[in-house]
Amino acid sequence: MNVKKHVVVIGAGFGGLQAVKKLSKNKDVMITLIDRNNHHLFQPLLYQVATAVLSPADIGIPIRSITDRLKNVTVLMDEVTKIDKSRNIVYLNKKELSYDYLIIATGARTGYFGHSDWKNYSPGLKNIYDALRIRNRLLISFEEAENHPERSEELLKYIIIGGGPTGVELAGSIAELSHSIINNDFRNIDTRKAKIILIEGGSDLLPSFDRKLSVYTKKRLEKRGVEVMLNTRVMNIENKKVFIKNPYGEKEISGELIIWAAGVEAAPLNANSGFNVDRQKRVVVNEFCSLNEYPDVYVIGDASDFKTKDGKPLPGVSAVAMQQGRYVAASIIRKIKGKSTEPFRYVNKGNMATIGRKDAVAEFPGISFTGFFAWLLWLFVHLFYQVGFKNKISILITWIWSYFTFGASARLIQNPDDM
Repeated sequence: MNVKKHVVVIGAGFGGLQAVKKLSKNKDVMITLIDRNNHHLFQPLLYQVATAVLSPADIGIPIRSITDRLKNVTVLMDEVTKIDKSRNIVYLNKKELSYDYLIIATGARTGYFGHSDWKNYSPGLKNIYDALRIRNRLLISFEEAENHPERSEELLKYIIIGGGPTGVELAGSIAELSHSIINNDFRNIDTRKAKIILIEGGSDLLPSFDRKLSVYTKKRLEKRGVEVMLNTRVMNIENKKVFIKNPYGEKEISGELIIWAAGVEAAPLNANSGFNVDRQKRVVVNEFCSLNEYPDVYVIGDASDFKTKDGKPLPGVSAVAMQQGRYVAASIIRKIKGKSTEPFRYVNKGNMATIGRKDAVAEFPGISFTGFFAWLLWLFVHLFYQVGFKNKISILITWIWSYFTFGASARLIQNPDDM
């Protein structure tokens, strides 16, 4: 009798889902997929939820809906509390599971470079709760300014820390919301006077992109009314205050909403599990995306520290997680069949970031685009990789409606007293 191998996958993000889908095609394995949430989240579009363009249901889909036809996949909504690698056991809140192979794809959370107290004053953007909290505070600031127009200058001031894709997209989207979408909705204030400040510690925005695209992005954001501060370090954050230092000296700037988009760290893994982690709490893995001492334990995506041949870590983007997810699934299948496995090789398919309506930057090996064509590419890619046909159609309809009407339909304030 052929005994099926049990594969446990922790995390239903991009990497985890790719691994599950590929593994499920092999009937010699049983798969248990564990996640703290009941939904898969399309994180690249979280900023559109935060700025009232999309609703949470547009970028989230129940995990069980994705796996309902995969009969060898069991989904558990639970939290992993400990991993015993020597005994091949995963401990959950109320039960434990044994495994033959383990894939850890727990993703990342907002990282504050050791200043955990800053999260009390500057929310990040890594999940639905973060996006809704930012959206509520953003929309409430406009309502408060309408009620107290004499304070509109201070109430309509927003600071975004971090000039990577998330920071750039948030800055452009908030500028578009205040300057073009809701500017006719209020009577006592002019929302076009809202001030958006984008702070970046390095010398360029989008530091992982070609510099000409970074320069283009800065110019286009400034044309949209965003104040860009480069070579500016954040020294401290307090309630509605940011203390910065740049070549011109040190100063304090205030803002009604301060958003942290400057750093991430791996989602926490229980210290008792004994993982070797780097400074960002990512698990150090070998060229096979596994642990040297435990080759049947794989760590992928934002949870892993995978070094390329030149010693550089792979970027924390969905493309890496998806490729690693498919790779480890294929590796496990090969192991079951008694075959050898080649080391993982990442294929860079390019970078993209949207600046705003009809404007984006796109970089592919050997070629790059800016402006309207890059924006169309961005739209296509994000629709293509969205999980679920219903979500694709919903997002497409919303984008078309927003394009022709300059509308943002998700402007609902929920539980403002809790935000």
